[in-house]
Amino acid sequence: MAKGTTIRMWRRTIFVLLVLIIIGFGAIIFSLVRLQLVQGEELHTRAVDNQMQDTSISAQRGTIYDCNMKPLAKSAMVWMVVLEPAYIQDKNRDKIATGLSEILGMDKADILKRSTKKTYYDVLKRKVETEVKDQIIKFKSDNNIGSGIRLIEDYKRYYPYGSFAASVLGFTGTDSQGLAGVEAQYDSYLTGVPGKLVTAKNAIGTDMPFQYEQKVEAQNGSSLVLTIDEVVQHFLEKNLAEGVAINKVGDRATAIVMNVKTGAIVGMAVKGDFDPNNPFSVADPTEAAQINSMQDGDAKTAALKTAREKQWRNKAVSDTYYPGSVFKMITGSAAMEEKLVSENTNFNCPWYLTIGGSKIHDWKSGGFGHLTFAQGICNSSNVVFMQVGQLLGPDRFFKYFSAFGFTNKTGIDLPGESRSIYYTAAQLNPVELATESFGQNFSITPIQMITAVAAVANGGYMVQPHVVSQIIDDGGNIVKSADIAPKRQVISSDTSKRMDAILQQNATTGTAKNGYLPGYRVGGKTGTSQKIDVFHKTGTMQYIASYCGFAPADDPQYAMLVFFDEPHGSSYYGAAVAGPVFAKTMEEILPYLGVERKYTDAELAKLDMKAPDVVGKTIAEAKAALGKMKLVPKVYGSGAKVISQVPEPGKSIPQNGTVVLFTDDSNVSKTVTVPKLVGLSLSTANKEAANAGINISITGAALTSSSPISNSQSIAEGTKVAPGTVVTVGFIEPNEVA
Repeated sequence: MAKGTTIRMWRRTIFVLLVLIIIGFGAIIFSLVRLQLVQGEELHTRAVDNQMQDTSISAQRGTIYDCNMKPLAKSAMVWMVVLEPAYIQDKNRDKIATGLSEILGMDKADILKRSTKKTYYDVLKRKVETEVKDQIIKFKSDNNIGSGIRLIEDYKRYYPYGSFAASVLGFTGTDSQGLAGVEAQYDSYLTGVPGKLVTAKNAIGTDMPFQYEQKVEAQNGSSLVLTIDEVVQHFLEKNLAEGVAINKVGDRATAIVMNVKTGAIVGMAVKGDFDPNNPFSVADPTEAAQINSMQDGDAKTAALKTAREKQWRNKAVSDTYYPGSVFKMITGSAAMEEKLVSENTNFNCPWYLTIGGSKIHDWKSGGFGHLTFAQGICNSSNVVFMQVGQLLGPDRFFKYFSAFGFTNKTGIDLPGESRSIYYTAAQLNPVELATESFGQNFSITPIQMITAVAAVANGGYMVQPHVVSQIIDDGGNIVKSADIAPKRQVISSDTSKRMDAILQQNATTGTAKNGYLPGYRVGGKTGTSQKIDVFHKTGTMQYIASYCGFAPADDPQYAMLVFFDEPHGSSYYGAAVAGPVFAKTMEEILPYLGVERKYTDAELAKLDMKAPDVVGKTIAEAKAALGKMKLVPKVYGSGAKVISQVPEPGKSIPQNGTVVLFTDDSNVSKTVTVPKLVGLSLSTANKEAANAGINISITGAALTSSSPISNSQSIAEGTKVAPGTVVTVGFIEPNEVA
């Protein structure tokens, strides 16, 4: 081979080698650039993830208080049980698995398997109570186990009053997220920020010991201050539950108490409800028994799901209904505002009107003859209000229907608020307009109804209903406050005052008299509405009985709506079913809320008095003192002086009542039996009480009605009591049906 050829071959070889070297280094440099600059952040994150393990540390969920800072929902400390396999010695492995399986109720084999993991940290069980934590500490001490089991603080939601205000509060899930009520609505405020326990891993992937851990503390959640008043809520729930039982209510009941000037909800109750401490258990014992008796399968699962969702559903905001005659105060206010009627406008009131080819009847057979507008409200005449609806016409009727808030959700700060179902002005043909005028043929929510009634009562202003007044952070600083400014004025203050006066007359002598309270100047309206959808499904008509009112009528402060769905007792009318519950609740809460009584002379003449103190007096002195107050003495014993009396000094006693005087120890323990005092006329009830040797204090329609019937007694029939004991007997007007 020629020398020149050899040189050229070497040059080509060197050139190829140089090209390969350049390409190789170029590829390496390209890869380094790509890894460092393009994928650097991703690879760094993956490396950290491979070297570190995060374990979430629960934040303490904020407390929920009533308006007086009484805790209604709080987070109690519980514990997380953590296994530390890398620290467990073989000689203790079986002992630890046995002990923890017994204390925690877990499978021993599973704990044994997990104890062999290559880790310093394995969560065995969350949210164990302090009692279980103490057992684990004792187990470690008794068995000289220094390491291998770790306890970390955690939190569990706790509702100290059980089912109290459950529909407002809601409940949380297993990982402390809000699932209903304000727990869900304000979850982002209540939750806080979870902390972290960051554990380092070594080269072979095993967690490293404590000194390589880093703990990021959790930030506690903010707390809620509700508008709910625990005292008001207590009376509301007690009386609503009693009403459900007495009236054999088939589809639950709800009641709302609202401050008419601010929109603050001071009480909101639903019966039947649930215990938020155990929300997944069916609270109704009959329904629970029926479900438990079913065979496992899809049908049982579906029944359980339906029962749970029903008890969680807040009937006050999530259910719609025909409001019935309660709505007449809205139609009437609209007509008065438009100056289409005055209190004295006259109406002809036959039994029915023929509208659009249909006969639409009044509730009173034969009709009323002639009524003024005010009398039309007090007699709850459907015929009067059909004529008022015609005067308004579709456009003006719908204008006020919308202005009073019935076309939109109220925006109350609770989840699940339903939309109303209604006809627009263009859809209001004569029949629809006639029936809507007296509260039928459209569906609204109870919260919409009471918000509209608040506007009727308070001078015409629409307020924003709300259940949370403030959000406060962990340091007690105010994060957010409710806006209580009125949204708009829908009727004038003059129309409001005039309607309030009519409604006060209605609660005194009209169809709403079962809600009458002496001294409190109540304004009110009853409602009895048909459930047409239920009728179409079952062929049996069901009803909703309601009462909505406010006090005091000359300066309204608080409104209350009571609503019973499908009553099956002796009556289904709003006056007889809901009126007494309204009256009893308002009589208990108005004094507490600071609403002052102002009695008329007629009311003062019928008031109970305070029993005088005659203990220690001679029989003659005692009789003389009682005689001055027109009270009747009844003496038991042969002693010379009174050693005790019933009623006790200062306790209420009806006028002309009997004070029992005991003069020796042998008669102090004497008892009489409380008779049946329900279902009686006033005269019969008085006679039965006198024969039994007790006093009765009367409440309700007995003070305003000519033919009242008793429907409740404060001490049950058959109870043994001291002679002279005062039993409060409630009366209703049984013939009111509107």
